[in-house]
Amino acid sequence: MTKQKTAARKTKSATVNRLLRRAKGATLGEIEQATSWQPHSCRAFLSGVRKQGIALAKEERANGETAYKVSGEAEPCRA
Repeated sequence: MTKQKTAARKTKSATVNRLLRRAKGATLGEIEQATSWQPHSCRAFLSGVRKQGIALAKEERANGETAYKVSGEAEPCRA
């Protein structure tokens, strides 16, 4: 018998998480383009990431756009 490789699921959440973990992070526009989500859905996803205890850094790029990237693990939300 041969071993079958299990392919990683390519969900939109996984795509956004991959974008946020890049060295340059991701802008809302890049997240929208990668997922076909509306802007409010992108912001809601980022809020959910923070609630999971993942710290996001907010940086301004040279072109004036705001980029978000994972900066580490934050303390769990106590809400």
